[in-house]
Amino acid sequence: MTDPGATPAPPRDLAVAPSPLAAGAARYAGLAGAVLLTVAGYLGGARPDAPLGATPVSIWRSPDGPATLTCWLVGTALLVGAWWSLREGAPSTRWAYVTAGLWALPLLIAPPVGSRDVYSYACQGWTYAHGIDPYAVGVAAAGCPWLDAVAPIWRDTPAPYGPVFVLLAALAVELGGGLTGTVVLLRVIAVAGLLLAALCLPGLARAEGVPTRRAAWLALAAPLVGVHLVAGAHNDAVMLGLLLCGLLVVVRRPGRPAALLLAGALLGLAVTVKASAVVVVPFAALAGVHGRYTVRALLRDGGWLAGGLLAVLLVTSALSGLGFGWVGGLTRSGDSEQWTSPPTAVGLVVDYAGALIGRDPDAVPVVRAVALLVLAGVLVGLWWRAWRALRDVNGVGQRVTQAEVTRPRVALRGAALALVATVVLSPVFHPWYATWPLALLALTPSRTTWFVLPAAVTAFLALPDGTNLARFTKAPGAVAMTALFLTVTLTLLRRHPPPGRRPRPR
Repeated sequence: MTDPGATPAPPRDLAVAPSPLAAGAARYAGLAGAVLLTVAGYLGGARPDAPLGATPVSIWRSPDGPATLTCWLVGTALLVGAWWSLREGAPSTRWAYVTAGLWALPLLIAPPVGSRDVYSYACQGWTYAHGIDPYAVGVAAAGCPWLDAVAPIWRDTPAPYGPVFVLLAALAVELGGGLTGTVVLLRVIAVAGLLLAALCLPGLARAEGVPTRRAAWLALAAPLVGVHLVAGAHNDAVMLGLLLCGLLVVVRRPGRPAALLLAGALLGLAVTVKASAVVVVPFAALAGVHGRYTVRALLRDGGWLAGGLLAVLLVTSALSGLGFGWVGGLTRSGDSEQWTSPPTAVGLVVDYAGALIGRDPDAVPVVRAVALLVLAGVLVGLWWRAWRALRDVNGVGQRVTQAEVTRPRVALRGAALALVATVVLSPVFHPWYATWPLALLALTPSRTTWFVLPAAVTAFLALPDGTNLARFTKAPGAVAMTALFLTVTLTLLRRHPPPGRRPRPR
């Protein structure tokens, strides 16, 4: 019998590596794109003194507008095209890491682009550092001196992030000495999260049976990562680093109490940065089971994982003095209504249809609530499907070596699909949300186009000053998203009908 913690054999890499000419063209086209995005950031990025509430037309009419938009669109197209061209895998793992780092270098010195959220982080950290509960009041009521840099929609909303990230933001404020220093340190924290993710990717890729050159390229070189996690300094980078680290510990040491406690603690830290990480935990528990998949084994090994997670939640909430007030802040994250969220798009279409007959159904809150219920059902269904698949592995007499390779693959694929469902059915969607499932889907041995294409399209949604193009295409965007959502849903139901509706064999 093999050691469950042993590293599986290296995966067979059946994909043809790109030619040196194609790889070189992609590397330097992407670098040129990153440089253009940095130039666009200095010309019209989300600088603290940049005017708020701009529109694409007003940006175009500003003195630097044509140059800003041209650099941004051409740069995004170059970066997306280069990433897309090698979606089946870079020439080597080292090449993928070097190229992703090369693309990130210009964006490291750019002003914030694509979003103004980093200023919200800074003000929330300032609020906590000055003895005010960021879960009780918005940054405007707290008196943050950098309020003018914060997007108006988020000035009166409590912080929706966990206590660990609030503590990190407060530390950045204390050490930064001002807004510029705080933003720089928040970017350093985001990059540290990405580096942690980069360290964990090879081990997870081997456990999944996926070539590391492919996983590293898809997860780290994605344009959304450079623009929103590096230049935009979004805390999603920290969440992903902790999430992947926790999953790697589970995969490497299933059934080991100390390892499972550590993995639970890492996953708990991810949740206390951004709560969406919690949907991965049940699948991590599946990956942590040692031996046969029985309810007793799940309760035994999953209990250690849950213990580590709960300990972190309790300790961080107590030490920060904030308790669980951050849970209430999550309800305000849907204050923005944009068609990029499928449930919101469906609700907007219903409202538009009601307006045609003189009614105001106010359907958006209702559809969002229904979508959350559907999400809960989908998550349960995905977990049950993974559980059944893993039990079947133990029951059909396969060799242990085959089963051990299958375990992490089934569990991590379920976790990836859980993040997909969370992004699709959540009340609000921002471009950087797509990095959550992308990081895990890069580790799955499946075709890439179905998840690479949406990530590529999403890269074009934001302008350098943080303007979201969805704001200016509300009605047509809602109709298009509703049509796409219904089409994809019906297609999936035809291909994967519920068990009770599957046709009987003749």
